[in-house]
Amino acid sequence: MSTKGSKIAQLAISPQKSIKTLVENRRVFSLQNCELNIFETFETASQIPLTFSDFVVTSMVRGKKVMHLFNESPFDYLPGESVLVPANQTMYIDFPEASIESPTQCIAMALDQSKIMQILARLNEEHPRTNGQQWQLHKSRYHFLNNEDLAQSINKLIRICSGNAPGKDVLADLALQEMVVHIVQDQNLQQSIAEPKGNDALSFVIGYIRANITEKIQIKHLTDKACMSRATFYRAFKKEFNISPLDFILQEKIKKAKHLLSDSRKSISEICYELGFSDLNYFGRQFKKSEGMSPTQYRMTPQLSEFHDY
Repeated sequence: MSTKGSKIAQLAISPQKSIKTLVENRRVFSLQNCELNIFETFETASQIPLTFSDFVVTSMVRGKKVMHLFNESPFDYLPGESVLVPANQTMYIDFPEASIESPTQCIAMALDQSKIMQILARLNEEHPRTNGQQWQLHKSRYHFLNNEDLAQSINKLIRICSGNAPGKDVLADLALQEMVVHIVQDQNLQQSIAEPKGNDALSFVIGYIRANITEKIQIKHLTDKACMSRATFYRAFKKEFNISPLDFILQEKIKKAKHLLSDSRKSISEICYELGFSDLNYFGRQFKKSEGMSPTQYRMTPQLSEFHDY
């Protein structure tokens, strides 16, 4: 439950004798309903065009790219992040730091569009959303942090596609379903964060949590606002967002703590109690569990560009 993206497992770099180009050297593993592409770049380059004829889920594995997409401002693309690219959409890519010693590595999973529609249709039929809206892939939310479940499903799909297991097409189809479901659930959560709607009970709850993140938020308050029993609320929240209410509250408190550590001179104990924690040691343990370092270490470490929403 990190407020940074969960990273995809690093893959072995292509042997030197098999490298055909130093910029976006490509390995391909083709299956019935998907195609795994592994791209590696070994020297600095800029404005490299790349287009797929299918919808693509890309995930950064090593190094750094700068992406130019949809005529919007360029953005850094780092491990722990994914980008969705529609079919026939050209992306232009910069490689400001790539070298032989430190290459970039990125995977691109090209998906059959009919397979995506089949997965979404089944999800909508068997697990309809609480608010009555349709599950869908939001093309506008194309750049996002990987949560742990999504990273695990992508890793599983990479292992299947690049391996030699019998029935790998069947296994890949199951992993594809898992990956797509995790993506739409995470996008749904991010949309509810960005655009809380008063007529959507769970989105309203998300907005309430974020507006009151410095308070000690009781589940009873949330179930009252959602007009649900405790059990129904937990099931609906987990189904809609793939995270429990308590884990979401803690995740948002850690995000706020990172913002305060970076942009204020408040002491760590002041930040701890301001965010509604009653135990400094507990706050420190949860922060380290999420970020891999203590609050003190985080404050002393220069931070790469991250997704900030506080």
